[in-house]
Amino acid sequence: MEKQTITIYDVAREANVSMATVSRVVNGNTNVKPATRKKVLEVIDRLDYRPNAVARGLASKKTTTVGVIIPDMTNMFFASLARGIDDVAAMYKYNIILANSDSNGEREVQVLNTLLTKQVDGIIFMGNEITPELRDEFRRTKTPIVLAGSIDEENVNPSVNIDYVAAVQEEVKNLIDRGNKKIAFVCGPLSQAINSKYRLKGYKEALKSAGIPYDEKLVFETDNSYKSGMLLQPALSSMGVTAAMVSDDELAAGIMNGMTDAGVKVPSEFEVITSNDTKIAEIVRPKMSSITQPLYDIGAVAMRLLTKLMNNEEVTEKNVLLPYGLMKRDSTK
Repeated sequence: MEKQTITIYDVAREANVSMATVSRVVNGNTNVKPATRKKVLEVIDRLDYRPNAVARGLASKKTTTVGVIIPDMTNMFFASLARGIDDVAAMYKYNIILANSDSNGEREVQVLNTLLTKQVDGIIFMGNEITPELRDEFRRTKTPIVLAGSIDEENVNPSVNIDYVAAVQEEVKNLIDRGNKKIAFVCGPLSQAINSKYRLKGYKEALKSAGIPYDEKLVFETDNSYKSGMLLQPALSSMGVTAAMVSDDELAAGIMNGMTDAGVKVPSEFEVITSNDTKIAEIVRPKMSSITQPLYDIGAVAMRLLTKLMNNEEVTEKNVLLPYGLMKRDSTK
């Protein structure tokens, strides 16, 4: 069956009113007689008329659509952020196009350009890394872009995050205070500023304050997968490590299970702290201690910030830092 497009003209003809009247009914304009409104709505319902958002966008130069670039839809960290974005978008009557970039620099540029060709009014970027190529694209476009849970070293784009340096520093200090001298720092790629310039910095500062020399052999760079975490056990055990500060929950779960499988008792012989406090931290046994981030709020605040930029409202604070917490569970003493 061929798809038939019902236009505003068809509705006007059937209801025997002008197209302007149909437009007023569709847009909720009160300047229409109740009887006329009822008649028009009945015709809209019968014909299954749906206003053409593309045509409307051409007329208003606005599509009321926002592009959201997410590095990994299966990672609960990003899924929770997206939820906050979506709820605020709905509140301000924006639609969302969600695009997966697979944490791949080239694909991120490609996805960004695809969204821009769709004439989105704004973009929320949740990538792990801003490559020079991506930065160039950000500079070129006039479309407002907000970063959510992503770090821009150059602070060019507005962003919403927590203070990653302070959070990691506090958690590592807690591990040191409990008598751990050999603490591993396990993270995703160090090419990502969030790991190298922020989390690692917090780790180093905690060691320095405690007078423990920094040993780069205790820094383990990997990807954020569960499997990679499982495979780290022999290396961690051979270094005599008694605790690990980990950058991702899935990775941390892998490390913890790898240790348990090798007969190392968590937390009495090995403590684990993770960074994102997604559902994974509570599903595993023992439950994992974690830095807590207001994930939903990061998404929600990023979307609210974007609505201000899209409507040319004044933005006083471009780089928002939301409060973090520390959740003590069973993977630490």
